[in-house]
Amino acid sequence: MSVRIIPFQPHLAPAFKELNIAWLTEYFYVEPKDSDLLDNCQEVIIDKGGVIFFAQLKESIVGCFSLIPMGTNTVELGKMAVREGYQGKKIGHQLLKYAIDYCNKNQIASIVLYSNTVLQPAIYLYKKFGFQEIPMEVPPPYDRSNIKMALIL
Repeated sequence: MSVRIIPFQPHLAPAFKELNIAWLTEYFYVEPKDSDLLDNCQEVIIDKGGVIFFAQLKESIVGCFSLIPMGTNTVELGKMAVREGYQGKKIGHQLLKYAIDYCNKNQIASIVLYSNTVLQPAIYLYKKFGFQEIPMEVPPPYDRSNIKMALIL
């Protein structure tokens, strides 16, 4: 299933929030940091030099991810989600490939992510693309985080 990857536009902010609330509430809960990122994505991500991209299938938004600056030449891959009913159709694979290609084109040296090992399909995908586990800072940025991974480009 091939999707178009499109950049953030303000009218898509509700889709970004909805896609992420779905997986957060299914597996965990919405933390204050999540609320800030999802309710204020323009100000907290885009206006600070980050990007958000969406997977579009026909007229439907079926997935998303963000890249949030973390210092010199490093970004956090965050808020990656695929709508229920579209999971297992390689959309996450396409989103992650696009994120890595974007970072390469923009001379970003490394991508970091925080996840949880309960999300086995996501961890498998990250490892497939070469992400490796690295030490987690204490305390982690999210209560749910029990794994930190990085990809050096």
